[in-house]
Amino acid sequence: MIKAVILLLFVVAGSFGESGLETVNDDELVKRFHSHNNFIVLFSKPNCAQCDQYESILSKLKQELADNLDQAHAIKAISSSMVRLYSPSKEPAVVYFRHGVPLLYDGPIEVDALIGKLVQNKDPNVKELSDETFEHLTQASSGATTGDWFIMFYTGKCVDCQRLTAVWEAVAADLKTRMNVARVDMEGKGKETATRLKVRKAPEFIFLRQGKYYRYEITKYDIKSFVSFAQEWYKNAKGERVPVPLTPFDNLVELTVEHLKNLPELYAKLYADYPMVVYAIGAGVLFVIGGFVLAIALAILTRIKAATRAKKETERKAK
Repeated sequence: MIKAVILLLFVVAGSFGESGLETVNDDELVKRFHSHNNFIVLFSKPNCAQCDQYESILSKLKQELADNLDQAHAIKAISSSMVRLYSPSKEPAVVYFRHGVPLLYDGPIEVDALIGKLVQNKDPNVKELSDETFEHLTQASSGATTGDWFIMFYTGKCVDCQRLTAVWEAVAADLKTRMNVARVDMEGKGKETATRLKVRKAPEFIFLRQGKYYRYEITKYDIKSFVSFAQEWYKNAKGERVPVPLTPFDNLVELTVEHLKNLPELYAKLYADYPMVVYAIGAGVLFVIGGFVLAIALAILTRIKAATRAKKETERKAK
């Protein structure tokens, strides 16, 4: 009770001692993304006590933000539709944008905790891995001397992946002293790596530790759940040995198998949408097969006739 009263007094005092944050709408916020590299957004809503607490703290920290975060400044967006892109729980949310990369703050509503988290994460923490760099940086199959890795596999078309960008940066910030956090474009420069680890969907999360990998199969995509899994909960998941990097022949085999697996689904979709095309393809296949069989039969008959003719010719000469 006493703590709540003190916090309330702090907020009230802040409202008198400091001016509030500049309020922007969604259009203005989009313009900030293009014109500013370094700023903090408080996603707020009406009648929200925690939102007011965050605003009071950020207002008091204006000078410290500018001094310690390369002239960064804080603004406020009220009932913004864009909050869902950065915070699963919506308002209140404090998001720090660094060169376009968002970091969702997940600490307590305290001055020291907030400024400390922002100052310690002035640069993005999530590393981008590709097929060329994956094994070299992670050493996943050769001993993992570079430490543990927690990796998100994503695609450019995956909406959930985009919404997890700020969350994944927060995970990297919380784990930065213990392990590496990265991401891989499974349809781009990380396609072979995704195939190697049998990643089939996006987003998918893989934890690498001491030559084994563990799949994050929990349905919760929040910071606390991710961090908990990487620190302890992975022990409850099935560990699989990290396979060695694929050779070009292995990639060809995997690609062939993948296409063969998808044939029934492709046929069903094609038949449902374009039945006449399926009939035409079927007729064409039958025609080719029939022609091939006929050609073989004619070749056999020709050889038999030739052999018979040669035998008769030999017998005639013998007489």
